[in-house]
Amino acid sequence: MLFSKQGQGGVEWIIAFLGNPGPQYEGTRHNAGFMAGEAMARRLGVRIDRLRFRALTARAEIGGRGVLLMLPQTFMNLSGEAVGQAARFYKVPPERVIVVSDEMALAPGTIRVRPSGSAGGHNGLRSIIACLGTEGFPRIRLGVGEPPRADYEAADWVLGKFRGQDAELMAAAAERAAEAAESYVLNGPERTMNSYNTRKQGPA
Repeated sequence: MLFSKQGQGGVEWIIAFLGNPGPQYEGTRHNAGFMAGEAMARRLGVRIDRLRFRALTARAEIGGRGVLLMLPQTFMNLSGEAVGQAARFYKVPPERVIVVSDEMALAPGTIRVRPSGSAGGHNGLRSIIACLGTEGFPRIRLGVGEPPRADYEAADWVLGKFRGQDAELMAAAAERAAEAAESYVLNGPERTMNSYNTRKQGPA
């Protein structure tokens, strides 16, 4: 796919926070990305509430750069339909489309920043890879931990809600993921990875 190096309509970056819409999914592991989106909205003083591109969106600025914040409303497995539509409209290249999502392979309270990578079994990332036509977009993954038993269905686990200490760890991780997304826009991948690819402890 072809993308220009200049944004259209004042949008140079897209930050997409993945989750499932609807109150029944609030606070679930699969909605860790939405939690980070809420933290980002607070940081930037905006409300992500304008329905465009099959997503709730808000335009914000980070260091003078126009940024589109997105909460896709397609359900997780079709996230790429929203992200791809916005990227094509604004002609934002994949390397400036930051995707924030949950990750079972990481412990709760942990985030990982990468400039590219595979879907790693995550259906939302798989959809975005298919719609952008590349794995070459940055992602910020929030650890939600693995199921406690081998016979525990992964789908049931990610649709379960955070409890106790995990809820505290995830609230802190969501804030840190929002900070990391802002840093990625301002400072690029290397400085951001050096600063944020460590365990962040939750409240004492």
